Amino acid sequence: MGRPTPQLRLFSRDYCHLCHDMLAALEALRSEQGVPYFGIEVLDVDADPVLEAKYDELVPVLVDGEGRELCHYFLDVAKVREYLGALG
Repeated sequence: MGRPTPQLRLFSRDYCHLCHDMLAALEALRSEQGVPYFGIEVLDVDADPVLEAKYDELVPVLVDGEGRELCHYFLDVAKVREYLGALG
């Protein structure tokens, strides 16, 4: 039995173009040769008052499986690669 699929969580909102851009960049990264497959969970900060208060002007925010922030506003590809590499 293999190890579990790494999960990244993207805090986002529907009308945010930076959020859409980060999701597209994550999906492109996920399809690259040599990058371990990872899941992406997208959470709408506007659907939860606690999340909205925490992340309001920072979205998009990408966190790892432990809830540690990897980046916000723009995808930090190097940091995500480093995180995924450390898991393997």
